Amino acid sequence: MSTIIYPSPIFGPVHSRRLGISLGINLLPEGGKLCSFDCVYCECGLNSERRTHNPLPSADKVEECLKRKLEELRQEGITPDVFTFAGNGEPTLNPHFPEVVDRVIKIRDAYCPQARISILSNATQIHRSEIREALMKFDNNIQKLDTVSRAYIYKVDRPQGHYDVEEQIRHLASFDGLVIIQTMFMDGTLDGESVCNTTSEYVEPYIEALKRIRPRKVMIYTIDRETPVKGLLKAKPEVLDAIAEQIRKAGFECSVSY
Repeated sequence: MSTIIYPSPIFGPVHSRRLGISLGINLLPEGGKLCSFDCVYCECGLNSERRTHNPLPSADKVEECLKRKLEELRQEGITPDVFTFAGNGEPTLNPHFPEVVDRVIKIRDAYCPQARISILSNATQIHRSEIREALMKFDNNIQKLDTVSRAYIYKVDRPQGHYDVEEQIRHLASFDGLVIIQTMFMDGTLDGESVCNTTSEYVEPYIEALKRIRPRKVMIYTIDRETPVKGLLKAKPEVLDAIAEQIRKAGFECSVSY
């Protein structure tokens, strides 16, 4: 069973497959998970197994801990390539998210102005204007879209509230290209049913959605660590490469993490 729970509010730096030397900003509670999805492949485990009553970090707490960590890294001669809002769930659920973003940008500018500000988000909160406005300030506004199949999303991503794919596509398109789409492709089974989303049945409608969203980049990846649900398998490298080529032919830059 996967048991990765990140420290809060600052963790790392870690080497990200997609982003480089990444200093993590975890706006979720210490020692637990809070997410609006309950993905069967989540490296942090299932929501029900990682509940906590610990509070979410405040903007003051994030600022204090980030400055202290950057001072430590400066002494070690380490400069992050990126500050990444990620961690044990969905960062935009923290009610202080817009304020934290502004403070982190100011700290970045003071300590390491060449570093980028990134977020790994499941996009469930982008219907809120204050969240969209904050996300527009990111260098890498990375939002999840695993498929456009409602049945697949409810089987694999398992939203914990209202989720409508058509609404999500419209909201993602409202970023006017200032968005990166990240997509998990995988194989295997769940409760005796296939969870393979690499076939044309899934890929072709997904690419049509990308044409509507007009992201500046697409990141596709597959399972990298142990999953909390058994039966899930990595997508094969040649399958990911074929999907990436289709995405590029549609006019989008695409990176692949195997």
